[in-house]
Amino acid sequence: MTYGKVDELAINTIRTLAVDATFAANSGHPGAPMGMAPVAHVLFRKFMTFNPKNPDWVNRDRFVLSNGHGCMLQYALLHLFGYAVSLDDLKAFRQLGSITPGHPEAHDTPGIEVTTGPLGQGFANAVGLAIAERHTAAVFNKPGFELINNYTYTFFGDGCAMEGIASEAASTAGHLQLGNLIAIYDDNHISIDGDTKCAFTEDVMKRFEAYGWHTQWVKNGDTDLQAIEDAIAEAKKVTDKPSVIKLTTTIGYGSLLQGTGGVHGSPLKAADVKQMKERFGFDPEKTFVVPQEVYDSYHAHAAEGAAAEEEWKKLFAKYGEEHKEAAADLSRRLARELPEGWEKKLPTYKPTDPAIASRKLSESVLEAIHDVIPELLSGSADLTGSNNTRWKNAVDFQPPNLGIGDWSGRYFRYGVREHAMGAIMNGLCAYGTTIPAGGTFLNFVSYAAGAARLSSLSHQRVIYVATHDSIGLGEDGPTHQPIETLAHFRALPNMMVWRPADGNETSAAYYMALTCTGTPSILALTRQNLPQLEGSTLENGIKGGYVALEAEKADVTLVSTGSEVSLCLEAVKELKEKNGLTARVVSLPCFEVFDAQTIDYKLSVIPDGIPTMSVEVMTTMGWEKYSHEQFGLNRFGASGPYKEVYAKFEFTPKGVAERAVKTVEFYKDVKPLRSPLNRAFQQLI
Repeated sequence: MTYGKVDELAINTIRTLAVDATFAANSGHPGAPMGMAPVAHVLFRKFMTFNPKNPDWVNRDRFVLSNGHGCMLQYALLHLFGYAVSLDDLKAFRQLGSITPGHPEAHDTPGIEVTTGPLGQGFANAVGLAIAERHTAAVFNKPGFELINNYTYTFFGDGCAMEGIASEAASTAGHLQLGNLIAIYDDNHISIDGDTKCAFTEDVMKRFEAYGWHTQWVKNGDTDLQAIEDAIAEAKKVTDKPSVIKLTTTIGYGSLLQGTGGVHGSPLKAADVKQMKERFGFDPEKTFVVPQEVYDSYHAHAAEGAAAEEEWKKLFAKYGEEHKEAAADLSRRLARELPEGWEKKLPTYKPTDPAIASRKLSESVLEAIHDVIPELLSGSADLTGSNNTRWKNAVDFQPPNLGIGDWSGRYFRYGVREHAMGAIMNGLCAYGTTIPAGGTFLNFVSYAAGAARLSSLSHQRVIYVATHDSIGLGEDGPTHQPIETLAHFRALPNMMVWRPADGNETSAAYYMALTCTGTPSILALTRQNLPQLEGSTLENGIKGGYVALEAEKADVTLVSTGSEVSLCLEAVKELKEKNGLTARVVSLPCFEVFDAQTIDYKLSVIPDGIPTMSVEVMTTMGWEKYSHEQFGLNRFGASGPYKEVYAKFEFTPKGVAERAVKTVEFYKDVKPLRSPLNRAFQQLI
């Protein structure tokens, strides 16, 4: 490709749009867009295949801006190529209600693949997107039908390179030999604190080389467009390992403050904007100017992408004639629909069935449904035997040359990389053809908290299989016993946190996790065995809360989750026999789902007129919403056999009963006694 005046004009248009938008908002990061405009132009105009009129075309190339603070770079590109991002949208950058928020959000802006901003997350998402392409291609491509062959490109900066999650993800990608992944490192030597020599002096390329990546260095990223093109072309030739291109740029190129921290996170001053526009040949008195030649050039490439999709559609039509079932499966997955009747495979249990740990019950669900939901992928952060996340005949997702799996494999060995696992799963889900589940101990979902938060924010159907959910794990002690973790994630909007009490509730958790297409789930599962409950059914469980044991003229309601539900049922007998009190028991496996039920239903579960006490071996924080009094654990646990640990903290039938008696006594003269659910704002919640 020969570069000329139109290319230079396009690059400077990207720069001026970024400067105008951040100046108008009096907020934002103009420096990265100004420095990376040349590589963005070369990549999008020369290499990437996409159709702005259909941003969801499955075989489009994916682009992830991991250094998401530079989002005006991407917004400008989306506008110029003809996505549904108008010039007025750019003018509304960072304004309330706009589709150009301060960092890229996948559900707000057409053309944004994943929600980025917390540094390193996008890089790890890109690894997930590349994995998804490899897997989907292996499943659906047939001789003569290369349906899936897209690339994933990501930009990242020094901040992403410093974050541990990027290291975890890069190590994973190198092991997996992801030749369809190309990362471009904006080597501008500036972070928020200023010159990176104050904190970050390592040789990043040596690190990536050690991870198993193909590495290159373009020393002049400001103006050498041909070198940029050559490097990307060379990266595409390397098919057996991911590629990273170190691109040395000048942050804020064209600004009076170029090359300094002053242009990183603040809009340019008016005088600087004026001189920059003059330098680039733009009228300094005009804003948000796009020369027609730039539109014409970019729209021509967009038309090429639309034509590529039309060719793909023709190929897919022929594919459907020869591979009818596979074509129907791919279409179904892309529509985010589950196979008809899959739920009939979910295990159900009777009270007479044996007591089983909920981590094993989870394994039974995966064993039962993996054949009927082929897009369901599983994995673990090096805890497969403890998480029970692998079905018996599972094939590992691995490079075929390692001899331990293949690209069509559905089981992932994430290694001890919980944070990257979460973000990779977000990328897997965002690709559109898979539903990822990944296991670790509940305590170490905290290590993945950044990724879990983005699962919620970006509406990704990701399943965190979180075993060893309480002091019930016993001997490993306080370092491994989660006390605060559930409260943390229950506070997260759009996250279903499930703590099932038995087999039917575990199946209900999976039912909701799989059918709620825009909500992630955390399944908190026990190491110890749990009995199958009398009042438990799949239908009850999917309501998030139900009456596990009803009683007329009850003196107290015991509301609980997980392993403590059966403990409360034992305490009912203790209360009746030793204290003459009648108790009813409520199981509340998922606050988020229970909260979505009607107020009438919720009040039938936790009614007025009866004091309610919650029982859970976790912090009591958050339980005030569902109970008048709380019995929990507001301190760290202890190391020892789990029954002894429970006894130490008085989580026994006797301990529950004693506190229930005090609850009844305390509230006996409160008339009328309202349900804790009966609040002034209840109808607004």
